Amino acid sequence: MKVKASVKADPSKGDKLVRRRGRLYVINKKDPNRKQRQKGPAKQK
Repeated sequence: MKVKASVKADPSKGDKLVRRRGRLYVINKKDPNRKQRQKGPAKQK
């Protein structure tokens, strides 16, 4: 999966914006290859 500086979701193609662990993801159940991730804060140790 490539990491993009800004992610855009296209709801007509089934994209959903999800925020997990401070990162912004685009997930798609219809087309699982349409994944995106926006870089968020670094992982805490």
